[in-house]
Amino acid sequence: MVKNFSIFFSNLLSFDDKFPLLFTQFYFWAFFALVFAGLTLLKNKIMLRNMFLMFASLFFYFKTSGLFVILLLFTTLNCFWVGKKIDLTQDIRKRKWLVFLGIFINLFLLAYFKYAYFFTSIYNSLFHTNIEIVNYLALWTNSFTGSNYFRVDNIILPVGVSFYTFQSISYIIDVYRRRIPYVSNFFDFGFFVSFFPGLVAGPIIRANQFMPQLYKKFFLSRRQFGIAIFWILNGLMKKLILSDYLAVNFVDRVIENPQLFTAFENFSAIFVYSLQVYADFSGYTDIAIGVAMLMGFYMPKNFNAPYKATNPGDFWKRWHISLSTWLKDYLYIPLGGNRKGKLLTNVNLMITMLLGGLWHGASWNFVIWGGLNGLGIVIFKFWRKIVNQKRLWITFSLFLFSFLLFLIFPLPAFKIALVWTGIICLGAAISYLFIDILKRNPLPKATRAWSIFLTFVFITFTRLFFRSGSNLDPAEQTAHAWKTAKTMVNQIGSSWNWTQIPEIVATYKWVFLLFALGMVIHWLPERWKRLYRINFTLLPIWVIGIVVVITVFVVYQFITADLQPFIYFQF
Repeated sequence: MVKNFSIFFSNLLSFDDKFPLLFTQFYFWAFFALVFAGLTLLKNKIMLRNMFLMFASLFFYFKTSGLFVILLLFTTLNCFWVGKKIDLTQDIRKRKWLVFLGIFINLFLLAYFKYAYFFTSIYNSLFHTNIEIVNYLALWTNSFTGSNYFRVDNIILPVGVSFYTFQSISYIIDVYRRRIPYVSNFFDFGFFVSFFPGLVAGPIIRANQFMPQLYKKFFLSRRQFGIAIFWILNGLMKKLILSDYLAVNFVDRVIENPQLFTAFENFSAIFVYSLQVYADFSGYTDIAIGVAMLMGFYMPKNFNAPYKATNPGDFWKRWHISLSTWLKDYLYIPLGGNRKGKLLTNVNLMITMLLGGLWHGASWNFVIWGGLNGLGIVIFKFWRKIVNQKRLWITFSLFLFSFLLFLIFPLPAFKIALVWTGIICLGAAISYLFIDILKRNPLPKATRAWSIFLTFVFITFTRLFFRSGSNLDPAEQTAHAWKTAKTMVNQIGSSWNWTQIPEIVATYKWVFLLFALGMVIHWLPERWKRLYRINFTLLPIWVIGIVVVITVFVVYQFITADLQPFIYFQF
């Protein structure tokens, strides 16, 4: 008996990379139950409560990332000290140097762990060298401890490093701008940086939004409890029923070996992936928001039905909102924003989107993905100012050019361009016919639906570069991404066997049914969604309990043999 308890506690206090503490595991909910029990005992003792939640969050991160918790602690100490010095210093030059120091240390650590392979590959390409990655931090640690515990030939990316680094940088800048005072208590600040619901995959929390909550007594109303439970159940269903099922049973199979699948299967895979990545990331956010709300804290909204967007700019106001607003406030506006003329505005926008793409991953495929999104936003800014007649001529010219290009070079990519420009030209022709010639717009909702369709298709095709290099060793991402994206484009642009499509749909009937159901729910009017959220909160507690049991039972029927990690853990 004693030996069994000893083994149990040894496993409890150790890190196993095969069993990280995920929202989708029973162990997390056991952990949360203990944290919630501790919170109820300390709910009105604010200092002790914040200290307790900080250490609970550090334990959570240790069980997720092992000894990388030391990196999190270092980042916390650095930003706490820098923020204090900035706020207490009156000399403007010293304040600027402190800001530079704080940001530099944060970005250096991020670059070391996340971009070492990427920068080294660029250097090797430019100067024809063959430098190999050495993990000097591991080398120095092994030397200091006299052991060989850490690998020196590989740099592992810490989970969530991009999120808490950007969160810490925003604190330093906001203290410098006098938007907030520095946090005088280290445990309060440590709790802000390490708050476990959003620690490893966001949303990115701003200090001016979260800090005031640290000094309020715990309060959870009946309605807040219901909303929190709703978000948790909603997130679990998104993740396990939609995202994981679609990934395991279709998307991963196709994208890992696109040459083995038909044109229609490749085409379908990238659209299904769009729903998968949304369900995965927004599912994590929903659970995080719900868990935080149960503890009396509120996290910012991170998604607002992004596939209802009518243009690329609108999409980025709805997708990963905490990152989009962070890039706007701390990169786009400091670069000049839209204050320095159209040309520089568009340059600033492209720089922001390129760096936003690089934030997601350390390879060229993510830079290209960010660049394509930036290009889409810039093009739409010009497009919306053009009258319908010019739109028709421009799209017809592009269609004609694509047609001639395909005739001369019958490549799959040019075939896709021909179809895409043809679709846009058709839409421009219909719009010109009704609005300019017939002088009426009988279906204004159809115009909005058309814009949503075009935006969704554009965003989906940019994800060829987003998905194809994900979940790989950093040294392999770029080459593999290009190969996968090229193969999928070639497959989609090849000849379609239309007679096979009904058979393919029948083979993957549950995948296509879930995809259709997910998109329909996503496109429901917001007032409908708000209505069923409110009605859920008004149910008696015992009914909510029954709903929870039934939902958990149904959700866990979809769990695969290997739980899929949240996609944004790698960022």
